[in-house]
Amino acid sequence: MFRKTLFALALGSAAALPALPAHAIDEDGTTLRVGALWADADSQLRGEGVFEGEPISFREDFDFGGTEVAPRLDAQFRMGERHRLLFDYFNYDKDRRWTLEEDFSYGGETVPAGSFIGGEVEFEIASLAYDFAVVETDSLSWGLQLGVEYASIQAGARAEVGDETWSARETSDGFAPVIGTRLTYSPANRWLFVVQGQYLDADWGNFDDYDGDLSRASALVDYQWTDRFGVHLGYEWFRLDVDQTGSDGVLGLRQEFKGPVAGVSLRF
Repeated sequence: MFRKTLFALALGSAAALPALPAHAIDEDGTTLRVGALWADADSQLRGEGVFEGEPISFREDFDFGGTEVAPRLDAQFRMGERHRLLFDYFNYDKDRRWTLEEDFSYGGETVPAGSFIGGEVEFEIASLAYDFAVVETDSLSWGLQLGVEYASIQAGARAEVGDETWSARETSDGFAPVIGTRLTYSPANRWLFVVQGQYLDADWGNFDDYDGDLSRASALVDYQWTDRFGVHLGYEWFRLDVDQTGSDGVLGLRQEFKGPVAGVSLRF
Protein backbone atom coordinates (compact mmCIF):
# COMPACT_ATOMS: atom_id res chain seq x y z
CA MET A 1 0.00 0.00 0.00
CA PHE A 2 2.81 2.41 0.89
CA ARG A 3 4.60 1.87 -2.42
CA LYS A 4 1.40 2.19 -4.48
CA THR A 5 0.44 5.43 -2.73
CA LEU A 6 3.93 6.86 -3.14
CA PHE A 7 4.15 6.14 -6.85
CA ALA A 8 0.59 7.43 -7.40
CA LEU A 9 1.53 10.69 -5.67
CA ALA A 10 4.61 11.12 -7.84
CA LEU A 11 2.72 10.33 -11.05
CA GLY A 12 -0.12 12.69 -10.14
CA SER A 13 2.31 15.49 -9.33
CA ALA A 14 4.22 14.93 -12.54
CA ALA A 15 1.00 15.29 -14.51
CA ALA A 16 -0.21 18.42 -12.71
CA LEU A 17 2.85 20.58 -12.17
CA PRO A 18 4.09 21.24 -15.75
CA ALA A 19 1.15 23.61 -16.28
CA LEU A 20 2.71 26.04 -13.75
CA PRO A 21 5.35 28.63 -14.75
CA ALA A 22 8.66 27.00 -15.65
CA HIS A 23 11.93 27.72 -13.81
CA ALA A 24 15.22 25.92 -14.20
CA ILE A 25 16.20 23.35 -11.56
CA ASP A 26 19.60 24.56 -10.35
CA GLU A 27 21.23 21.48 -8.79
CA ASP A 28 24.23 20.64 -10.97
CA GLY A 29 27.27 19.15 -9.26
CA THR A 30 26.96 18.15 -5.60
CA THR A 31 24.29 19.23 -3.11
CA LEU A 32 24.87 18.50 0.60
CA ARG A 33 22.13 19.06 3.18
CA VAL A 34 23.12 18.99 6.85
CA GLY A 35 20.40 19.32 9.46
CA ALA A 36 18.32 17.72 12.16
CA LEU A 37 14.98 16.00 12.57
CA TRP A 38 12.86 16.95 15.60
CA ALA A 39 11.61 13.38 15.94
CA ASP A 40 8.38 12.52 17.73
CA ALA A 41 8.38 8.74 18.26
CA ASP A 42 5.48 6.33 18.63
CA SER A 43 6.68 2.95 19.83
CA GLN A 44 5.39 -0.54 20.45
CA LEU A 45 7.46 -3.24 22.14
CA ARG A 46 6.22 -6.81 21.96
CA GLY A 47 7.70 -10.09 23.01
CA GLU A 48 7.24 -13.72 23.91
CA GLY A 49 9.44 -15.72 26.25
CA VAL A 50 9.72 -17.50 29.59
CA PHE A 51 9.78 -15.78 32.98
CA GLU A 52 10.29 -17.83 36.17
CA GLY A 53 9.44 -20.98 34.22
CA GLU A 54 6.16 -19.59 32.91
CA PRO A 55 5.46 -18.50 29.33
CA ILE A 56 4.73 -14.79 29.06
CA SER A 57 3.93 -12.36 26.31
CA PHE A 58 3.49 -8.61 26.17
CA ARG A 59 2.48 -5.97 23.66
CA GLU A 60 2.64 -2.40 24.88
CA ASP A 61 2.52 1.01 23.23
CA PHE A 62 4.97 3.49 24.72
CA ASP A 63 5.45 7.22 24.65
CA PHE A 64 9.16 8.00 24.73
CA GLY A 65 8.45 11.45 26.14
CA GLY A 66 8.75 14.46 23.87
CA THR A 67 10.86 14.98 20.81
CA GLU A 68 14.44 13.93 20.20
CA VAL A 69 16.75 16.00 17.99
CA ALA A 70 18.26 13.46 15.61
CA PRO A 71 21.07 14.27 13.14
CA ARG A 72 20.19 14.04 9.48
CA LEU A 73 22.37 14.22 6.36
CA ASP A 74 21.65 13.82 2.68
CA ALA A 75 23.70 14.39 -0.45
CA GLN A 76 23.01 14.36 -4.17
CA PHE A 77 25.66 13.87 -6.83
CA ARG A 78 24.38 14.95 -10.26
CA MET A 79 26.16 12.80 -12.85
CA GLY A 80 24.25 13.82 -15.97
CA GLU A 81 20.94 15.10 -17.23
CA ARG A 82 18.99 12.07 -15.94
CA HIS A 83 21.48 10.44 -13.59
CA ARG A 84 21.87 11.10 -9.85
CA LEU A 85 23.49 9.34 -6.92
CA LEU A 86 21.72 9.93 -3.57
CA PHE A 87 23.02 9.41 -0.03
CA ASP A 88 20.96 9.64 3.19
CA TYR A 89 21.86 9.23 6.87
CA PHE A 90 19.72 9.29 10.04
CA ASN A 91 20.33 8.36 13.70
CA TYR A 92 17.89 8.08 16.63
CA ASP A 93 18.78 7.04 20.19
CA LYS A 94 16.47 7.29 23.19
CA ASP A 95 15.24 5.38 26.23
CA ARG A 96 12.63 5.87 28.91
CA ARG A 97 11.39 4.27 32.13
CA TRP A 98 7.79 3.93 33.32
CA THR A 99 6.65 3.15 36.89
CA LEU A 100 3.42 1.18 37.22
CA GLU A 101 0.83 2.97 39.33
CA GLU A 102 -1.32 -0.14 39.73
CA ASP A 103 -0.99 -3.93 39.39
CA PHE A 104 -0.71 -5.24 35.85
CA SER A 105 -1.35 -8.89 34.87
CA TYR A 106 -0.21 -10.80 31.82
CA GLY A 107 0.38 -14.46 31.00
CA GLY A 108 -0.82 -15.58 34.43
CA GLU A 109 1.74 -13.35 36.18
CA THR A 110 1.03 -10.13 38.09
CA VAL A 111 3.38 -7.16 38.07
CA PRO A 112 2.78 -5.22 41.31
CA ALA A 113 2.37 -1.46 41.48
CA GLY A 114 5.68 0.31 42.03
CA SER A 115 7.50 -1.96 39.60
CA PHE A 116 8.90 -0.46 36.46
CA ILE A 117 9.22 -1.34 32.83
CA GLY A 118 11.69 0.38 30.59
CA GLY A 119 12.34 0.50 26.90
CA GLU A 120 15.12 1.75 24.71
CA VAL A 121 15.71 1.97 21.01
CA GLU A 122 18.67 2.97 18.87
CA PHE A 123 18.17 3.18 15.16
CA GLU A 124 20.77 4.12 12.53
CA ILE A 125 20.27 4.05 8.79
CA ALA A 126 22.35 5.01 5.75
CA SER A 127 21.42 4.51 2.11
CA LEU A 128 23.09 4.96 -1.25
CA ALA A 129 20.83 4.84 -4.30
CA TYR A 130 21.08 5.40 -8.03
CA ASP A 131 18.29 7.66 -9.28
CA PHE A 132 17.21 7.65 -12.94
CA ALA A 133 14.97 10.53 -14.03
CA VAL A 134 12.02 9.13 -15.95
CA VAL A 135 10.83 12.73 -16.46
CA GLU A 136 13.40 15.54 -16.74
CA THR A 137 12.41 19.09 -17.74
CA ASP A 138 13.71 22.53 -16.83
CA SER A 139 11.33 22.79 -13.86
CA LEU A 140 10.36 19.20 -13.03
CA SER A 141 12.27 15.97 -12.41
CA TRP A 142 10.77 12.63 -11.40
CA GLY A 143 13.11 9.73 -10.72
CA LEU A 144 13.02 6.08 -9.72
CA GLN A 145 15.65 4.74 -7.30
CA LEU A 146 17.44 1.47 -6.72
CA GLY A 147 20.24 1.10 -4.20
CA VAL A 148 21.51 -0.43 -1.00
CA GLU A 149 20.68 0.49 2.58
CA TYR A 150 22.51 -0.18 5.84
CA ALA A 151 20.48 -0.34 9.05
CA SER A 152 21.54 -0.90 12.64
CA ILE A 153 18.72 -1.76 15.04
CA GLN A 154 19.01 -2.08 18.81
CA ALA A 155 15.88 -2.64 20.91
CA GLY A 156 15.60 -3.48 24.56
CA ALA A 157 13.02 -3.96 27.29
CA ARG A 158 13.50 -4.46 31.02
CA ALA A 159 11.26 -4.81 34.04
CA GLU A 160 11.41 -5.28 37.80
CA VAL A 161 8.76 -7.56 39.30
CA GLY A 162 9.13 -7.38 43.05
CA ASP A 163 12.63 -8.69 43.79
CA GLU A 164 12.96 -10.25 40.35
CA THR A 165 14.27 -8.58 37.22
CA TRP A 166 13.72 -9.43 33.57
CA SER A 167 15.34 -7.98 30.49
CA ALA A 168 15.67 -8.63 26.80
CA ARG A 169 17.87 -6.91 24.26
CA GLU A 170 18.48 -7.62 20.61
CA THR A 171 20.91 -5.99 18.23
CA SER A 172 21.28 -6.50 14.52
CA ASP A 173 22.68 -4.71 11.52
CA GLY A 174 22.92 -5.54 7.87
CA PHE A 175 22.47 -4.47 4.27
CA ALA A 176 19.51 -4.82 1.94
CA PRO A 177 18.36 -3.50 -1.44
CA VAL A 178 16.14 -0.43 -1.30
CA ILE A 179 13.69 0.97 -3.86
CA GLY A 180 12.33 4.48 -3.97
CA THR A 181 11.15 7.49 -5.91
CA ARG A 182 11.90 11.24 -6.00
CA LEU A 183 10.08 14.31 -7.27
CA THR A 184 11.87 17.67 -7.63
CA TYR A 185 10.10 20.85 -8.72
CA SER A 186 11.28 24.45 -9.09
CA PRO A 187 8.34 26.91 -8.84
CA ALA A 188 10.61 29.98 -8.92
CA ASN A 189 14.26 30.89 -9.21
CA ARG A 190 16.32 29.68 -6.22
CA TRP A 191 13.42 27.57 -4.88
CA LEU A 192 13.23 23.76 -4.91
CA PHE A 193 10.55 21.38 -3.63
CA VAL A 194 11.79 17.81 -3.13
CA VAL A 195 9.62 14.79 -2.22
CA GLN A 196 11.18 11.35 -1.67
CA GLY A 197 10.14 7.91 -0.50
CA GLN A 198 11.98 4.60 0.03
CA TYR A 199 11.06 1.05 1.03
CA LEU A 200 13.14 -1.86 2.34
CA ASP A 201 12.15 -5.42 3.24
CA ALA A 202 14.40 -7.11 5.82
CA ASP A 203 13.99 -10.43 3.98
CA TRP A 204 15.83 -8.95 1.00
CA GLY A 205 19.06 -8.54 2.96
CA ASN A 206 21.24 -10.16 5.61
CA PHE A 207 19.50 -9.05 8.81
CA ASP A 208 19.95 -12.38 10.65
CA ASP A 209 16.59 -13.55 12.02
CA TYR A 210 14.79 -10.24 11.58
CA ASP A 211 11.51 -10.14 9.68
CA GLY A 212 9.77 -6.90 8.79
CA ASP A 213 10.20 -3.74 6.76
CA LEU A 214 11.30 -0.13 6.78
CA SER A 215 9.39 2.67 5.05
CA ARG A 216 10.32 6.34 4.87
CA ALA A 217 9.05 9.50 3.18
CA SER A 218 10.13 13.14 3.23
CA ALA A 219 9.19 16.50 1.75
CA LEU A 220 11.30 19.66 1.94
CA VAL A 221 11.60 23.17 0.60
CA ASP A 222 15.10 24.36 -0.29
CA TYR A 223 15.93 28.05 -0.80
CA GLN A 224 19.30 28.94 -2.31
CA TRP A 225 20.58 32.22 -0.81
CA THR A 226 23.73 32.20 -2.92
CA ASP A 227 25.24 29.93 -5.55
CA ARG A 228 26.89 27.90 -2.76
CA PHE A 229 24.71 28.30 0.33
CA GLY A 230 21.04 27.78 1.14
CA VAL A 231 18.60 26.62 3.82
CA HIS A 232 15.93 23.93 3.87
CA LEU A 233 12.80 23.15 5.87
CA GLY A 234 10.61 20.08 5.63
CA TYR A 235 8.96 17.09 7.24
CA GLU A 236 10.12 13.48 7.50
CA TRP A 237 8.48 10.18 8.43
CA PHE A 238 10.00 6.75 9.15
CA ARG A 239 8.36 3.48 10.13
CA LEU A 240 10.27 0.43 11.31
CA ASP A 241 8.32 -2.78 12.05
CA VAL A 242 10.43 -5.86 12.79
CA ASP A 243 10.43 -9.10 14.80
CA GLN A 244 13.59 -10.90 15.89
CA THR A 245 13.62 -14.56 16.92
CA GLY A 246 16.26 -15.68 19.41
CA SER A 247 16.97 -18.53 21.81
CA ASP A 248 14.90 -16.89 24.58
CA GLY A 249 11.87 -16.00 22.47
CA VAL A 250 10.74 -13.28 20.11
CA LEU A 251 11.26 -9.55 20.56
CA GLY A 252 9.39 -7.20 18.26
CA LEU A 253 9.55 -3.47 17.70
CA ARG A 254 7.32 -1.09 15.78
CA GLN A 255 8.77 2.40 15.74
CA GLU A 256 7.51 5.48 13.94
CA PHE A 257 9.47 8.71 13.76
CA LYS A 258 7.98 11.90 12.38
CA GLY A 259 8.63 15.58 12.66
CA PRO A 260 9.99 18.76 11.09
CA VAL A 261 13.40 18.96 9.46
CA ALA A 262 15.66 22.03 9.23
CA GLY A 263 19.21 22.67 8.15
CA VAL A 264 21.63 24.24 5.70
CA SER A 265 22.26 23.33 2.07
CA LEU A 266 25.70 23.48 0.45
CA ARG A 267 26.42 23.26 -3.26
CA PHE A 268 29.77 22.51 -4.89
